[in-house]
Amino acid sequence: MAFSAGFTPHPKISYAGAAPTGVASEAEYFELALASRRDPDRVRAVLDASLPADIHLLEVVEAGPGGLADRLQGSEWEIRLPGVAEDTTREAVDRFLVAETIEVERLTKKGLRRFDVRAAVVRMAVSGCADEGPGVRCAILRMVVRHATPAVRPDDVLTGLRLVAGLAPPSPPLVTRLAQGPLDATTGRLADPFAPDRRTAVSAEPGERDGEPFAEPVDVVGAQPRGGSG
Repeated sequence: MAFSAGFTPHPKISYAGAAPTGVASEAEYFELALASRRDPDRVRAVLDASLPADIHLLEVVEAGPGGLADRLQGSEWEIRLPGVAEDTTREAVDRFLVAETIEVERLTKKGLRRFDVRAAVVRMAVSGCADEGPGVRCAILRMVVRHATPAVRPDDVLTGLRLVAGLAPPSPPLVTRLAQGPLDATTGRLADPFAPDRRTAVSAEPGERDGEPFAEPVDVVGAQPRGGSG
């Protein structure tokens, strides 16, 4: 791992768009600078082996041009709403989507802020309902949220659904980030943020460049299983 210079060296690692505390995630990314060039698959294996059993690194690629954070333009979320019927959720979603603006308030480090959550939601739909126990149904909500400033979090969107439709789950919802990446504003779909790195990768024989002096970052994506904390 590469370290910064000066009196207090620190690892050159940068987390891009980390998930809010208390949510699960299957798509967290970070950039890591190495002191020498290494095979990405080897880096993935070594890092993955050092992590707790329930956190896994899925892929490592050598970074190409452009910053990784700039490519993470949106997130896809799944929200499971225990005790909420599918029809009730669908009606709330319809009311949310027809609204021009939905303003919510949240306490931030800079004090109480008021912002529009409707503009950040590119796509939202009910994807089904699951059984959570005898007589207990759980509506499943999927949505794509544009990354903005201030960041619009899933709990902000749930606050918006409560404001416009009175949707209030009796139990805490389970929120999971499914994907991050470049956002197609027309379709509301997310693309692979590693695609530019793969296109510009320099072809070399396996192990040919291992140990070569190297000060550029590699891009890393890790997955955190459902039920973990971001």
